[in-house]
Amino acid sequence: MQLSLVDELPEFSKNYFLDVYATSVLDANRSIMHLETISGQQVPCELKVSCPKSLISKFPEGTIYKLDTKLVRKNGFKPYFIAVNRKNLRRAIEFFEYNLKVQNGFTYVPPTKR
Repeated sequence: MQLSLVDELPEFSKNYFLDVYATSVLDANRSIMHLETISGQQVPCELKVSCPKSLISKFPEGTIYKLDTKLVRKNGFKPYFIAVNRKNLRRAIEFFEYNLKVQNGFTYVPPTKR
């Protein structure tokens, strides 16, 4: 569930967001992985998320992460998120099967119920 802390802490004025889902994307021009938010949330899709590149480069492109973020708005630039608790960035448990498909080249078949 994607929440904004604005209901709990109005002094933040919608700057902090909990449970934001982002996917890793390879920037072909610079050969660097970065995170972008995915659609279906209460935040804009394809909004970049700043986080340590060394943590997300361990897994293949398309891996989904669940993180808490802070919205940054600099004058003249497109807004973006910064990951909070950057050293504890983890893959999304809710998308475990999808992440397995990405890591195994989309050949993963979930087990059938007996």
